[in-house]
Amino acid sequence: MDNIQMLDAVERYIRGEMNSQERVYFEQLRKTNPEVDQLVVEHTLFLNQIQKFGEQKQLKATLNEVHNSLFEAGVIKEEAPKTKIIDLFRRHKKMLGVAASIAGIIAILVSGGIAYKSHQNTQAELQQLERIIDDKVNTKTAQVRNDLEAKIRKAPENTPPKSGGTSFLIDGKGLLVTNAHVVNDATTVVVQNTKGQEFRAKTIYVNAVSDLAILKIVDDDFKSVGPLPYGIRKSSVGLGEQLFTLGFPREVIVYNEGYMSAKTGFRGDTLTCQIGVAANPGNSGGPVFNKYGEVIGIINTREAKAEGVVFAVTAKNIFTSLEELKKDTAYQHIKLSTSSSIRNLERPAQVTKIEECIFMVKSY
Repeated sequence: MDNIQMLDAVERYIRGEMNSQERVYFEQLRKTNPEVDQLVVEHTLFLNQIQKFGEQKQLKATLNEVHNSLFEAGVIKEEAPKTKIIDLFRRHKKMLGVAASIAGIIAILVSGGIAYKSHQNTQAELQQLERIIDDKVNTKTAQVRNDLEAKIRKAPENTPPKSGGTSFLIDGKGLLVTNAHVVNDATTVVVQNTKGQEFRAKTIYVNAVSDLAILKIVDDDFKSVGPLPYGIRKSSVGLGEQLFTLGFPREVIVYNEGYMSAKTGFRGDTLTCQIGVAANPGNSGGPVFNKYGEVIGIINTREAKAEGVVFAVTAKNIFTSLEELKKDTAYQHIKLSTSSSIRNLERPAQVTKIEECIFMVKSY
């Protein structure tokens, strides 16, 4: 983005001319980049100063025009006080008239001189301010461009991902769960939220048997999301119970509905269950929710020979994996939430609360 485009974007933002999508992106940019935020503040002050100068100049010009018109028409006159001063005024009427005329002329000349001088000073100040802003814009635009490139692109350059899938937060500070096969043999892991922001992550736990992995976001750009809206359920759910999923089978998050088909997985596997829901490879590692917004499983495979047959690791395996992870003292404070704060909300409201906790996974 060059200087003109950056200033144009800032002015459109200040004047409220951006559409909702542009405004959301620009406000996020202001939050994550102090230089852009400072440029918006400085440019807002600059536009306000220009507006005030224009208003003051217009007011002075209007007052001068009114004064001149009234003076030429003879409307402006000295009114004598109704006291003894009347006699004094009458005796020196001519002298006072001349003095008043001279004073009027001096006032006009001074007013004009001040306006001209003010105009000169303001023009010089504006030119100096313009040079300062140009210098700052040139420097900050380069910084913003570099920062944006670094923030937007966290993955290795010109390297396509070896695999991908979905993950979800189990702790608001940046711990996520996904499938072990999604991050298997990855040297670099990048996760991406629903706003398109990428964050570097590392694998801190893998269990090939249950096909679960725990990731930790290790990126200064990531901000904690606070208490998670959903809980993680230890117990199973009944056959036929309605379920829904959120995941990244493509570049945008996708919602699907289904139901519990079987309490065990392929060939009676007790670590998994079978759900009737549409899924694609990108859904691997994504959460399965019941109607209360509780995580009851993690999608991990799809039966190729049967359309709509999907298997999910049961959520109680997350608790088992976390207990193993806690052997590392750095993670002993992690506690999974079992209660859902969205259990009484309508489905669209549940999804809105949940989706900021769902991340695409890219393994390199």
